[in-house]
Amino acid sequence: MKLKTRLTISFVTILILPLVVAGLFVWGLAKYQISTIEKTYGVTGTEYRNFFRSMRALNNIPEVKEFMIYAIIAVVLILAITAIGMMIWIYGGIIRPVGQMQEAAQNIKEGKLDFELKPEKDDELGHLCQDFEDMRKRLQGNANEKLEYDQQSKELISNISHDLKTPITAIKGYVEGIMDGVADTPEKMDKYIRTIYNKANEMDSLINELTFYSKIDTHRIPYNFTPLSVKEYFVDCAEELSLDMEGKNVEFGFFNYVQGDSKIIADPEQLTRVINNIVSNSLKYMDKKRGIINLRIRDVGDFIQVELEDNGKGIAAKDLTNVFDRFYRTDASRNSSQGGSGIGLSIVKKIIEEHGGNIWATSKEGTGTTMYFVLRKYQEVPTGE
Repeated sequence: MKLKTRLTISFVTILILPLVVAGLFVWGLAKYQISTIEKTYGVTGTEYRNFFRSMRALNNIPEVKEFMIYAIIAVVLILAITAIGMMIWIYGGIIRPVGQMQEAAQNIKEGKLDFELKPEKDDELGHLCQDFEDMRKRLQGNANEKLEYDQQSKELISNISHDLKTPITAIKGYVEGIMDGVADTPEKMDKYIRTIYNKANEMDSLINELTFYSKIDTHRIPYNFTPLSVKEYFVDCAEELSLDMEGKNVEFGFFNYVQGDSKIIADPEQLTRVINNIVSNSLKYMDKKRGIINLRIRDVGDFIQVELEDNGKGIAAKDLTNVFDRFYRTDASRNSSQGGSGIGLSIVKKIIEEHGGNIWATSKEGTGTTMYFVLRKYQEVPTGE
């Protein structure tokens, strides 16, 4: 029952019920007293009415005094019983829910969110209790997310610190070698300088990855979506990857199965980041003497599907569903030579999803992994439609 209806009924009951009950009681008591007076004094009809017009006569009749006392007591008792009944009824509908919300507010104030507030009735206070419960769930969810985020941030800092320490240690070692005269030939000096340069690039990549992650996590990536020709974009992308793979003893293959001049809507810079992150991840876990990476482009109806296949160590089935999670690494050991912050593929997933696409992976341990992602085709709308 609605609270407004409950209060209305209570108000009307407190006003009317005592009057009705008291009226019935007074009527019954008066009828009894009249009968008694008639028998005692022999007064009836017109004589009865004239008899009661005299206040002196009334005051001298004990039965009238007794009647008035009974009537007053009856009215007081009826009012008291009605008020008590209404208080109990209102208490059950108002005071108890308010008490529950007060207790819940105190728990929230103390940071205790592991409780449940159940509405007892479908009225305004019941709805308020439900809103309070929804707020508690949201606060609890936000608190859990914050704890998880804090844990992930600590893990990220730990990962980045470890991965920065390795190249910094190498750079210090080679610089000390140069200072101590260990690099006493032009060939050694060139090797030392190149190594220092490569290690500095590793540090730069890690810092850039961390910076980009902070932007993507706070939705501050400046996307520049534009129609891209599938053929032109991926041909250029394949040429760059091919040149990069030559110096890493990795065989690169490009296969375009898309007919015609299909287009997609994408940010070319971020799409290149996606491909480079996937390829970088493949190279990181490449365990074959002769690595292979294949890029395939397929037309799948309203979408363009991109496949990046490698012949690396593969991913275990238990890890496959988690590879796109932040900070997840299939190799839990921080002594792994691969290193990495564990956010590369999570960045990939975020970018693809914000392009309106989807990404997934298949893998077989010892054979390799294939990453798939799809992007919707761009279709020009004719003028006037």
